[in-house]
Amino acid sequence: MSKQHHYLKTLTNFYQDVESGKKNFEVRFNDRDFKVYDILYLQEFIPPSTYTGREIRKQIAYVLDDPNYCKEGFVVLGLKDY
Repeated sequence: MSKQHHYLKTLTNFYQDVESGKKNFEVRFNDRDFKVYDILYLQEFIPPSTYTGREIRKQIAYVLDDPNYCKEGFVVLGLKDY
């Protein structure tokens, strides 16, 4: 099974919550066909165009794409340490 690597902009407040362990999921538009075992590189981003240089690496442990619970085109990704 091949893992994809995804580099994702992450706003500071969400970045800090993932970093502290308070947030172990991501809600994302599924334009990348996210799969279990894919690797996410969450890169802290300050709009409109500034990356801070901080990055957290996580692995997707679960993908929720049920239309009863997710807005069309979006998924909830369960995260674990990688």
